[in-house]
Amino acid sequence: MLMYVVRRLLMLIPILLGVTLLTFAIVQVTPGDPVALMLGPAATPERVAAMRQQLGFDDPVLVQYGRYVWNALHGDLGRSVRGQTPVLGEILARFPSTVELTVAAMLLAVIGGVGAGVIAATSRRRVIETATMIVALVGLSLPSFWLAIILILVFGVNLRWVSVAGGEGLKNLILPAFCLALAPAAVLARLTRSSILEVIREDYVRTARAKGLGQRAVVLIHVLRNSLIPVVTVIGLQFAGMLGGAVFIENVFARPGIGRFAVNAIAARDYPQVQGVVLFTAAIYVLINLAVDLMYGWLDPRIRYD
Repeated sequence: MLMYVVRRLLMLIPILLGVTLLTFAIVQVTPGDPVALMLGPAATPERVAAMRQQLGFDDPVLVQYGRYVWNALHGDLGRSVRGQTPVLGEILARFPSTVELTVAAMLLAVIGGVGAGVIAATSRRRVIETATMIVALVGLSLPSFWLAIILILVFGVNLRWVSVAGGEGLKNLILPAFCLALAPAAVLARLTRSSILEVIREDYVRTARAKGLGQRAVVLIHVLRNSLIPVVTVIGLQFAGMLGGAVFIENVFARPGIGRFAVNAIAARDYPQVQGVVLFTAAIYVLINLAVDLMYGWLDPRIRYD
């Protein structure tokens, strides 16, 4: 397994290089001059030219890209054009807020989605299965940003139970986590149901029932664990995708996470911040996928990493 982990970590190098190249190319063709925006309309052309030279924007494109990659390898994602502060430091300062929101949303999605899928697959009442899948379909169809606005109007403006913008603590975390978790929970519910229905027909499940095990024991011990591999795959992808989905939720609820930070950086044309957020998020995404792959061996001992 150690060699497998080493190989996967080495695969990070070309992936992240590709991300930096794509992001750098997009930034280069984006219209607008960040230096002119930073200095304001009153800045003279001489002042703008001097600042561009100081920041290295007048160097050839390949020189700029090589310098960025070299610095990134040493943990330096550059400095903000607006405040000249380290980009990595600004990202790390906001990352805990995004992690808090994403973890809370993922817990809600796993508990609600997997639980609903198990109930739908094992219930002997057709009406319960149908109702569960209808709720999952509705949750998958609702746009998260629209739902966030509705919840803010109801619980923030009318009932005044939570803060309309920002706010700390568990009370102000529930609504954004719920909005972010609704669509992944619906996906997990439908996938868990189909996976359990496929596993529950296997011979070893009939053997367990023939030995006298009850329905709950059969589902929890034999069925659920063997049907979790595709579910775990989707959980990993959904968790990584939530980092991107948090952009909308963090802006609607005014949470100080990296999603809102990225939107502000794009609006200000702060290219080092934009590149830093994309590269940081890509690295997190790949590491989460690695963790998911390693969980396969725990769920199914037959899987080998040689």
